[in-house]
Amino acid sequence: MKQFFTIPGWFENKDLAYSSIRIFLGAALFVRGWMISSDPSIITQLTGANQWYWWYSYIIVIHIIGGALMAIGFATRYAALLQIPVLFGAVFFFHLKQGLMKVEQSLELSTLVLVLLIIYFLFGSGALSVDSYLAKRKSSEKKES
Repeated sequence: MKQFFTIPGWFENKDLAYSSIRIFLGAALFVRGWMISSDPSIITQLTGANQWYWWYSYIIVIHIIGGALMAIGFATRYAALLQIPVLFGAVFFFHLKQGLMKVEQSLELSTLVLVLLIIYFLFGSGALSVDSYLAKRKSSEKKES
């Protein structure tokens, strides 16, 4: 079968793809944390309830710091793990009640972010990350000594 479209070699780099998703996810979580910190009423708007307002500080810190760490690929598993409860709560306590038939697409996007966080917690940051660089450096230092 004749191939009509050839893909440049660097598009076949799965490490680049995996890292690109991690970088975007981290940056998006960082921005979400920054947005929430700039306007505390966003938590109430997102959750539709005032009783969850005490989560405000945790969500801001976890999204800003955890998102930045994930974007650069440093302590990625810990950064993902700390954000999983926030997204779990968003999916199962808030967006699931609203269902899929919402214009905002909150349930499916929150579920996607939750699944991605679980993947990065389980599998780590990938080859193009600070974590990988430090592991390679540590490994080479052990071989030299």
